[in-house]
Amino acid sequence: MATCNGNGAPNFPSKLQVKAIQTVIPMKITDPRLSRRITLPENLRDLQRRFHMILYYNKASEMDSGWILAGWFKESLGSAIVESPIFAGRLRKLEEDLELVSNDSGVRMLEANYAMNMDDFLDLKKKENVENELVYWEDIHETSPQFSPLFYVQVTNFKCGGYSIGISCSLFLADPFAMTSFLKTWSKIHNHLVSQIDSPKIPAFYTPNFTKIGSSPTLSTSPKTRNQMITQTLIFKNPKNPLKLNNNNNNNDEFLKNLASKCIGEIEGKIGRKISSNFTFLVKENFESVKVENCSRDEIIKDEESGLLSIITANWDDLGGDEVRFNEGNKAVHISCWIINGENNQDLVMISPTPDEDNSELNIIITVSS
Repeated sequence: MATCNGNGAPNFPSKLQVKAIQTVIPMKITDPRLSRRITLPENLRDLQRRFHMILYYNKASEMDSGWILAGWFKESLGSAIVESPIFAGRLRKLEEDLELVSNDSGVRMLEANYAMNMDDFLDLKKKENVENELVYWEDIHETSPQFSPLFYVQVTNFKCGGYSIGISCSLFLADPFAMTSFLKTWSKIHNHLVSQIDSPKIPAFYTPNFTKIGSSPTLSTSPKTRNQMITQTLIFKNPKNPLKLNNNNNNNDEFLKNLASKCIGEIEGKIGRKISSNFTFLVKENFESVKVENCSRDEIIKDEESGLLSIITANWDDLGGDEVRFNEGNKAVHISCWIINGENNQDLVMISPTPDEDNSELNIIITVSS
């Protein structure tokens, strides 16, 4: 079901109209605040790396629409980030590194419509790169990152009544597995919230109620980052992680680089060429720490050691996106996922523990330029 998408800018007149932009904050103040240190190499300006996911849904009933769904999102998302407040956080600069802090600044949410039926759009995307219209991203401000959201939700309504939910998040905030785990939790909270409501069925934040009759306002949004290269992502799993990721354990670094070496060898066999000579190595060691470094391919490849490691090939379907259902019983008819490698488009090797698995399994995600 899930597909990997390119990420260049569309080359056709936009059919998208943005109708509302809101900020969703936690339903209660986060106390104590959580933080995550992000260790970066001095020469790495890599704040724009991000994950995108789009889930497409058919209209399930008379009362089902993207407008109604987004109206309830103000409450359900606000409740979900109470449990995971880091998703409403921001980056701030330290003396040398960055820190991600759960300061309750909020998630940015957009509501839009698209002048096309959803089936026609899905047919079109096979020919043209149109899906960037359904996910929104503002580049993180490099000198003042504390003002930049790290998580965006875009609900787009199609002419037929179907709708999409577009997710954009910084890889410093969440890897694809952690983000999908959050979406599953959020959808359960959402369904519970809506099921408890007898009346009214129309939420307070129902955007069409704020639109004047006969008018069709379109909000202006800043341009997305242009000239993004098309990427290809392969996913692997290390099913029996012998080490607990710990920032003070030197053995971890050697183990993780050997694991990366093994997966790089696999992906090069699949794509028929070597990855770039220098790539970005991002490791989420635990909740409190993310380490990013520049690596040389020639230095990290160690066939004699990596051959002993166990890996399993996975794909986007292993994220479990089909379990994200904001209307019980209404399963996504299509899911698209992709990663953008940032301004320098340097190939990426990312390793992180599987959420809620006590770090017993590692996910290795490698994204290369196509």
